[in-house]
Amino acid sequence: MSFASPVWLLGLAVIPLVLLGYVWARRRPQRYAVRFPAVSTLRAAVPASRSWERHLPAGLALAAVASLVLALARPHLAYSAPVNEGSIMLVTDHSGSMAANDVAPSRLAAAVSAANKFIDQLPSTIRLGAVAFSSSADAVQAPVANHAAARSIIDAQSANGGTDTGGALELALQLLHGSTPHHPPSEIVLLSDGAANAGPSPITVSQEAKRDHIPIFTVALGTPNGVLQNPGPFAAPVPVPPDPQLMREIASTSGGRAFNAQSSDELSSIYQDLGSKLGSITRHREVTAVFAIAGLVLLAGAAGASVRGWGRLA
Repeated sequence: MSFASPVWLLGLAVIPLVLLGYVWARRRPQRYAVRFPAVSTLRAAVPASRSWERHLPAGLALAAVASLVLALARPHLAYSAPVNEGSIMLVTDHSGSMAANDVAPSRLAAAVSAANKFIDQLPSTIRLGAVAFSSSADAVQAPVANHAAARSIIDAQSANGGTDTGGALELALQLLHGSTPHHPPSEIVLLSDGAANAGPSPITVSQEAKRDHIPIFTVALGTPNGVLQNPGPFAAPVPVPPDPQLMREIASTSGGRAFNAQSSDELSSIYQDLGSKLGSITRHREVTAVFAIAGLVLLAGAAGASVRGWGRLA
């Protein structure tokens, strides 16, 4: 829960002070004993109240004050609502390092499988596009309602070349600008082992995404001990550790979230979770009226309990 005017919440500090004053006022008369020989007659004439009934009016009144103070602070509840329209760009790395088999059966094969599961989770109303890249973006699909177009790009990838992460993200941003003239929700999902070695700085592109309110969700794929076994006919195996630090920086700079995946099962779980979350948007509903009405009802209850208690012998 959030509040549009949180300064009013300072009023809640008064409630403990009032409660202490009430307790002190209830105990103070006990220090003064008055001898009255006809107490038994009075008890027979006036019905005695139960102990909790004596405190009911004060309790209801304090609850009413708390509810009305919260109403003045204008509370808002956050809730998840399905997105009726929106665009997502799926940006996938198929550079040579994605042939490493530290994620079975290979980084690229695991990425393709997880990306298809991600697409399965998306509502049909979401426009989906794709950019596949290595040394440059070599397969591109603008966001469209037909998700099969993005699937064809994902399925056709093969591992080779360098890693131009910044250039691929830049192209994804351009495609989102062209497909969302009315500015519905837009996101980018980037899957890569993270070791960018070509093209513009992905951090600079992430800053642009932040200005455009387009978060980038990153998934870093691979283990620190990943090795490319056959980089060339006579070349020795080459270590290809992922760069999760770069992926975290891309995500945090743009306002998205970063994930790490070191197994195909973990990658699939991340993508399924992303697919369900990106199909919805967080909205806020003001619930001031609920607290205001509750406060008035509690005040009426306090008044009623007070009137009902008149004439009772405590």
